[in-house]
Formats: sequence, C-alpha cells, structure tokens
Amino acid sequence: MTSNAEAAEIFLSIADLLDLLGEKFKPEAYRRAARSIESLTEDLGAVAARGELRTIPGVGEAIAEKIEEYLKTGTIPYYERLKHEVPPGLVELMRLPGIGPKTARRFWVELGVEGPGELRDAIAKGRLNGLKGFGEKKIEQIRSALGDPAAAPKGGRRPIEEVYPIARGLVAGLRKGADVEQVEVAGSFRRCRETVGDLDILVTSKDPARVFDVFTGLPLVAEVKMRGGTKETVLLQDGLQVDLRVVKPEEFGSALVYFTGSKDHNIRLRSLAQDQGLKVNEYGVFRGDVRVAGATEKDVYASLGLAWIPPELREDRGEIDRAAQGKLPVLVAPTDLRGDLHVHLPPDARAELVDRLVADARARHLEYLGVVVAGPAPDGTTWTLSKDTRERLGTPGRSSLRLFRVLEVGFGEIPPALASVEHDYRILRPTLAAPGPSAGTKATGPSLLIAHVGSSVVSDGRALAPWLEVARTLGTALEVGPGAERLDSSAARQALESQRRLHLPTGVGGPTDDPTGAIALGFAHRAAATAHEVVNARPAGELSIGAAGPPRPPEGRSHGRRKARPGTTRAA
Repeated sequence: MTSNAEAAEIFLSIADLLDLLGEKFKPEAYRRAARSIESLTEDLGAVAARGELRTIPGVGEAIAEKIEEYLKTGTIPYYERLKHEVPPGLVELMRLPGIGPKTARRFWVELGVEGPGELRDAIAKGRLNGLKGFGEKKIEQIRSALGDPAAAPKGGRRPIEEVYPIARGLVAGLRKGADVEQVEVAGSFRRCRETVGDLDILVTSKDPARVFDVFTGLPLVAEVKMRGGTKETVLLQDGLQVDLRVVKPEEFGSALVYFTGSKDHNIRLRSLAQDQGLKVNEYGVFRGDVRVAGATEKDVYASLGLAWIPPELREDRGEIDRAAQGKLPVLVAPTDLRGDLHVHLPPDARAELVDRLVADARARHLEYLGVVVAGPAPDGTTWTLSKDTRERLGTPGRSSLRLFRVLEVGFGEIPPALASVEHDYRILRPTLAAPGPSAGTKATGPSLLIAHVGSSVVSDGRALAPWLEVARTLGTALEVGPGAERLDSSAARQALESQRRLHLPTGVGGPTDDPTGAIALGFAHRAAATAHEVVNARPAGELSIGAAGPPRPPEGRSHGRRKARPGTTRAA
C-alpha cells in the first residue's frame, strides 16, 4: 500500500538530486508535481485507477509514468539511478540548515567538497573566504549548522528535551491565533524517541489559509520552504524543519496514525489491512471506495481488529500482535505517580523556594518527596534541613506531604559522619569505576535508588549490566528520563527485563515549562513500564527498599511480556 505523502517526498527528493546535478528546469517541474500530489484530497492510487493522473496539476506524461511505477512497485528506477550519481555525503550536506541543494552543488563544483567533513575542513582552511555570496555571517551560520562532529547527533537529530519546548510553543501559537479544532504533534516526537529530526504537526480547520498565515507569523519561524493547499513546510530560526498539515476531521485519526509512525509499524498495519481486504493510508481505512474508519486513532485500530496502541510502543516490536490478542500493557500514567524520591534543594534554601516546592507537589497530588540537600551547609555542618524547611514541608497527617530526608553519595563512598546524620534513605551516585563482584558489600544500608547512571556509563564507556547487578543486589530502582545522567528508554527496557524497577522524575519544584516529567514518562512508555514497575508509583508505606525485585502486578495489570518476580516490602 502506497501513500500520497510518500510519493510527494520521493518527487521532492528527485528535485533536490536534479538540483545537485545542475539541471535547470526539471527540479521545479518535480516540485510542482510533488505539491499537487501532497494536496490531493483522495488516494493517488484511486486517481490512477481512473486513468486521470495527467489531470493532476504539474503531472505530464513522464511524471505520470513514474507515478505508475511507484504505485506498482513502491520504487522509481529513475530516482534510484539519480541517487547513485551523487556522492552520499553531498545529500547529507544539503539537508543541513541554511545550505540546500544549490549551495551544496556550489561546494561540490567550486571547491570539490563532497560532504560535511570536507566542508568543515574547507572552512577551517579559509577556502570559503572571498567566495561570492559567502560573507563572514554566512560562513558562521554554516559553521554552526555543521556543529562539532563529536557532539552533533547523526542526521541532525536533536535531544527531545531541546525540541519539547519548541513544539509546545508552536502548538500554543496555533491554538491561540488560528481557527483550529484539533492540534497534535506527530512523528518521532510523539513516539518520544530520545532524538528528533524534524516536527510534523497535524491540525483540523475550516480555514487552512488562515492556519498557514498564523503559523508563518510565529516568532520561531524563519523561512517558508513550501506551501500547498493542505501542507506548509517551514524552517525555524534554529534550522529545525517543521511540516504543518491541515486535514479533514474524518481523516484526522488515520493521518495521526500514519504521520506518527514508525515506518515499520505502518508497514505492518498495511499488511494486516490487506489480509482483511482493506487498505489503510493517511486518509482512512477503506473497503473498496468506502471509508470505514479514519476520524480517530481508536477507530482506525479497531477497524483492523486491534486495541489502540500507545504512540511510544509503535516500533514494530510485537505491539501489533499483542494488541490483536488483548495483551498490551497498561502503561504507567501520570496519575499513578505518588511521589518523587530525588528532588534537590540547596542547603540554604530560602523560604520562597521551599514554599514553591511544597505548593507544586501538592498541586500534583504527590504524597511524599525525597529531598536531597546538595553539599554541606554554609556553616560547614554536615547534611541537614533547617527546622523551618521541615515545617514548610509538612508534619505527619493525612493531608501533609511526607518528607524523606535523602543523602546522595558516590558509589562506595560512605562518609564516617553518615552514622551520625539524621536521614531516611540514601541515593547512590555511581562513580566512573564500574562496580566489581563485591559491589553488594560496598554500599549496604537503606539505599533508595541509583541515580546519575547514564553519565557514568557514557563517560566510562562501560555497559549497563554492572549497575543492573548492583540494583539487583541492593534492591534499588534506577532513574529514567532525559539528559545524560538518566537512563534512556533502551536502558530502561533492559532494567525491566532484568526485573528491576524504575524511578521517574516528576519535575516537581522546577520551572513551569520543564518537560522532564513528561519525557521521563514517555521513556517509561517506550520501555512498556507498568505502574507496579515504577517505585514512585507506590504509596509511601509500600515502598520496597532493599527488596529483591518488584512485587507481582495486581489483577488486570499484567502486560503479557515478562513475569514480575515477587519481592518483599516494608514500611518506609
């Protein structure tokens, strides 16, 4: 099963390759055809079946033949041939912000540059200086786009925590200024992948032109690359590309499924639909020419005999089979979180900061906090909280916020003063040295969780396995979330498969726009974590400290993927 969006992308890619090869008129012809295909309100295959491809604006005989090839085989030989005529690095180069195919061709023809590394070297040697059209400011922009090769994400992808506030700002701008009914960010962002290459935003509206005008006028938008009847592509000020699509209400669910992806997940859905005599694309689910679903994602999946699948699970890792069998996990939800066991406060925290922390925790209906005071107090005393701080955090009672006083120490670094310090639990912070066979004897005692593991693993290049063993030995959870010092979703999945529990930071007490909590929850979803596998989803009195493994899931919570090992619990 093919797609209008996929066909349009191929023709846009053909146009870019022709630009790289120096063709004068063909690129615009393919771009015009791509815009027309993208703007079609029906499936491209239906138009072809009626023999009306050449009625599409910009589609002549040659392009119509290529569409026919694509519809029959899913590929276009002309496109495959063009890809072999251009150095792969040049294609990568033209995708960088501020460069494009024509500028990439100039680098290729005039400087012999065939990729990002060679361009970076050319800039360092001053070869762009004096080149027509490349002033100091332009060169600096290109240098910024190239970035540090050791740090730049592959393919120009960015950490989701950097993209999150951008996406939220764009959605807020559309809701405020445009006449939109539904707005969703799709793509890898919605699947909560650790990195995001670009953004896909879907809206429903009776006035697409108004939507595009408002979107173009948002402060973050720098350049409009393409505008059609139902799609606009822009570059933001920082070079991030955003595709905005206006779809019909009856197509919104199917479009959201398609543009959320992943590609492998969508291929499996198409195959399943074909087995049932159906076809599925971004316009809906069809039996012949009759649409049987499309308005909501739930309807789309139901029409294929499937339960709705959470976006974060859509990676073709068995989720479709489990949805067909009714065995999808009940993923941990924001309302499941009872507390946060890893909240930092400075030793001299002002009353206003404590008030804000308490108000935020209570607004989130949290029952407890594990508060870490970083470093010694200004007077040189050991770790402590002032009486005023403790009073503000609440006293025991049904409506009070319970406080766990937490000491954070490096792995194996138990200070002599520890025995004399009043505290409830300890957070272990791994050092660069990986734990050895005797790790379990190095840090005995009431350890709450292991934090900052990600930074240790990345810095030392060590595997996660030793820390999973420490967590097993000590019965502690591991922290998951965005940033270099927390486990990503892949590591979280390994932890769950090793029968360990997770801790999800909530972002309590942080800035109002802090995405940490939402992203941590998304990573946990990608790992298929249920509430019983998240330590801070348990009431304070049921926290399992020092247990060998997570307790059995309650009835109805089994996820059908792995068996939880029974553990012991004790009052905190």
